Amino acid sequence: MAVEMEPSDVIRLIMQYLKENNLHKTLSTLQEETTVSLNTVESIDSFIADIKSGHWDMVLLAIESLKLPDNTLIDLYEQVVMELIEMREAGAARSLLRQTDPMIMLKQTQPERYSHLEKLLTCSYFDPREAYPRGSSKEKRRWAIAEALVREVSVVPPSRLMGLLEQVSTLRLQEYSDLSSPEMSDDSKESHFDKESFPTQLYRHIKFGRRSHVECARFSPDGKYLITGSVDGFIEVWNFSTGKISKDVKYQAQESFMMMDDAVLCMCFSQDADLLATGAQNGKIKVWKIQSGLCVRRFEHAHNKGVTCLGFSKDNNQILSASFDQTIRIHELRSGKTLKELNGHSSFINDAFFTQDGFHIVSASSDGTVKIWNTKTCECINTFKSFSRTSEVPVNNVIPLPQNPDLFVVCNHSNTVVVVNMRGQTVKSFSADRKSGSNFVCCTVSPRGEWLYGVGEDFVLYCFNYVTGHLEKTLTVHEKDVIGITHHPHENLMATYSEDGLLRLWKP
Repeated sequence: MAVEMEPSDVIRLIMQYLKENNLHKTLSTLQEETTVSLNTVESIDSFIADIKSGHWDMVLLAIESLKLPDNTLIDLYEQVVMELIEMREAGAARSLLRQTDPMIMLKQTQPERYSHLEKLLTCSYFDPREAYPRGSSKEKRRWAIAEALVREVSVVPPSRLMGLLEQVSTLRLQEYSDLSSPEMSDDSKESHFDKESFPTQLYRHIKFGRRSHVECARFSPDGKYLITGSVDGFIEVWNFSTGKISKDVKYQAQESFMMMDDAVLCMCFSQDADLLATGAQNGKIKVWKIQSGLCVRRFEHAHNKGVTCLGFSKDNNQILSASFDQTIRIHELRSGKTLKELNGHSSFINDAFFTQDGFHIVSASSDGTVKIWNTKTCECINTFKSFSRTSEVPVNNVIPLPQNPDLFVVCNHSNTVVVVNMRGQTVKSFSADRKSGSNFVCCTVSPRGEWLYGVGEDFVLYCFNYVTGHLEKTLTVHEKDVIGITHHPHENLMATYSEDGLLRLWKP
């Protein structure tokens, strides 16, 4: 069977596949390199409904990979800014107005129209009669924007690329492997780093102050940045080589930051490092585009109490969250809805993660138990307890082992960290061997799982060799209670953060 297609159509098929699988960075690069655009949405009706209802987070997410006329983009962003001002979301409105390309273009080409937005932003009230020209209104503007955008987009049936590949039996597989080899070589470079070794010295420190101390911190999966969430609500991207705020991200260079309206307790990255989800003390979750600082999704009522941990699903479309309210919930990024709730713990849930295959969730609680859940049915299929001699000792962390996803590390409030399988059997244990003051508060593992690190109540970092189980090194890392620890994805570098207002970076 012969299949004849224009090169641009082949590129669009590949782009559609990238979009369906949330590979937005690759899609963006392909569009820039080929100058071929993919202007498709999943559903025209849903797209129009989102615009008319003012669901701008969904609209901005949908148009992210579209090539649209400048005037259409300016009209869209202008309307979003005005509606944010109307909702008294001044910070978000200011960020869009001053940092996005369409609004910068508006300032350069139509300064009076831009000044009108600046004036609305500084007003202490919002009057629709001042905001909209005579004869116009919010609803009419939404209609006009919907009509303009719909003219630019089309709907493509899903999985067209895979369907076509199944029909064509004579494709040369070698050509595809040649095309993908540069990307593979980059990945292999990333995975082959120096021998893993434990830290012995302070590399750098970042001072936050006790009133704005770090509550959570993570290195980005690509290893470029360190991002922190603080008790004052700020989310900051750091250049960990200099210990300074990263100016590579445009909005921080302009003294603007991602922010929540309560203490940021947890965060996680999407698999492609494009998105960052953050959870706050007031039970809210926000999802951000790291490069633009734009909030693309809000879950205003994710939980009734503080969010303690977050995790993206494999396809980046679902977010797992756990909370002080004793529940685990699964939220859908695309729709903004909470899909599932898992109940069964009788105290705070401190940690949770999707297993590698996505079929199960593992959770840890202050009720002293670790539970295994069926992701599909939300049923608890196993409960483990008594990881220490004292019953109902709070479990602080559960972490999957990099070298064996069927095993995970359990860190509870005792002087012993254990490795457990999915049946609850203890495979290995690592003990601080000190009589007092050394109960663990948090732990992490090195990227290849060769080292296990636990921080105790005595402010000491304990470095265990995973294979031998031996305690190889101890290091005092702070002067006050340690809140957390995180490891770089492919360097011998880790960060600890504490109530003393310091984040410290450690290396061999």
